[in-house]
Amino acid sequence: MAMASPFSPFPILVLILLSVSLQASASIQESFVQCLNFNSDRKFPFHTTIYTPNDASFTTILDSSAQNLRCLLPSAPKPEFIFTPFHDSHVQGAVICSKRLGIHLRVRSGGHDYEGISYVSEIETPFIVVDLVKLRGINVDIKSNTAWVQAGATMGEVYYRIYEKSSVHGFPAGLCTSLGVGGHITGGAYGTMMRKYGLGADNVLDAQIVDANGRILDRAAMGEDLFWAIRGGGGGSFGILLWWKIQLVPVPPTVTVFTVTKNLEQGATKLLHRWQEVAPYIDENLFIRVIIQPFSGGNKTQRTITTSYNALYLGEARRLLQVMKTSFPELGLTRKDCQETSWIKSVLYIAGFPSDTPPEVLLKGKPTFKNFFKAKSDFVREPIPETGLEGLWQRLLIEDSPLMIWNPYGGRMSQFSESDIPFPHRNGTLYKIQYLSIWQDGDKNAAKHIDWIRKLYNYMTPYVSNFPREAYVNYRDLDLGINSKNSTSYIQASTWGYRYFKDNFNRLVKIKTKVDPENVFRHEQSIPPLPI
Repeated sequence: MAMASPFSPFPILVLILLSVSLQASASIQESFVQCLNFNSDRKFPFHTTIYTPNDASFTTILDSSAQNLRCLLPSAPKPEFIFTPFHDSHVQGAVICSKRLGIHLRVRSGGHDYEGISYVSEIETPFIVVDLVKLRGINVDIKSNTAWVQAGATMGEVYYRIYEKSSVHGFPAGLCTSLGVGGHITGGAYGTMMRKYGLGADNVLDAQIVDANGRILDRAAMGEDLFWAIRGGGGGSFGILLWWKIQLVPVPPTVTVFTVTKNLEQGATKLLHRWQEVAPYIDENLFIRVIIQPFSGGNKTQRTITTSYNALYLGEARRLLQVMKTSFPELGLTRKDCQETSWIKSVLYIAGFPSDTPPEVLLKGKPTFKNFFKAKSDFVREPIPETGLEGLWQRLLIEDSPLMIWNPYGGRMSQFSESDIPFPHRNGTLYKIQYLSIWQDGDKNAAKHIDWIRKLYNYMTPYVSNFPREAYVNYRDLDLGINSKNSTSYIQASTWGYRYFKDNFNRLVKIKTKVDPENVFRHEQSIPPLPI
């Protein structure tokens, strides 16, 4: 009888497969570099700009700007390599070469995508990531009240470079300072000045993108349809954004900020109900958001809900107190609550930096919020009754670390039509809700937290917009539906497309069909082209 071999063939098979995989990855990388050398207008040492899983710095580069740790778990698909272009022409080459070699491409500017689709592909492998981290030029021209900003810069860097030239200019975009300019504005870009000046995307004058054929197009070359689509139609569908030309807005030398917190025992429910009736209609210079979360205090057994009214007023405290006394006396704002400061310091305050933080911290461009989380969004058109709020509190109190942020609309936001840009959430919207469940223990209890937020979202159904139930594309939520691998159907994409864009979805599909019929730029929730 033959003796069984004590050695299993499986480790050898695994080694062979691993070797083949590494060879394939290396050959993709080599082919890509050769193609770049041929198609880019600079003879450049491209090997120094490419990071593969074999490189010691690969994980550092991949993790560097990613905000949602859920998308960095070992189980999440990893790119064949990360390419960090140094020049616009390198981005052109990346598009041409990924098409030529048949490699799926993802693009990352700031890494804040809530589902990680700028650096993770769940529907298609192999894939590569083009990370725009080296493309962060900012040219501010105070004389014309404009700036050209490169897609890899962060909003914090943009704010700082404006402040460097003028203390009475600003830009109405994100509250989080580590947001990448490229992706942020493609989704709309809201911030504390939205009620005064609208969204970041409402204040864009020009742009440069690399299209599906590898051409760099400005507004004149791309035409008004494509220029319309990229200002709010979501990132990763129409091209790679290189530069935005933004319109700067005036800000007063002195602004006022405050945060007033009330818990359930201090009448938070009635006060929040009143906020819904006031915040969208109050003076457009005043933005009062509400941050809602459970709080244990000194007594760990008894939790309550805290509602923090976190605000920016474009003006002095004296005038703010008059506005509040007339429109929202219920909050009980006092002069002691108010902090007069400069606009750039208000950026730091709203972003949660300590009060003595110098503005130069904005140049670091690093995310201050890195967690495992799942998020959702809603838009509210009628005040939620107190009974609805009480049911909401019960649900928040059973979750470990939930967070809700309510952002008021109205003011300038109500003066745009739903179709001025793809972002449709305009007149009639009282406020937007962001829901978050945050955890720290990796994928161990992820399913529990995700199940909780889905149930909360179901609970909120009667109180929020419907037909469609609207959602904010920059708070991406793959629960709303995902595309199939390179074969997205219009019907399939409509399930999420109408929620993000309402009737603008149809125009976005037509533009996509015209400018990218081969669907070069695609991801789990990209705009689909119609079949030709």
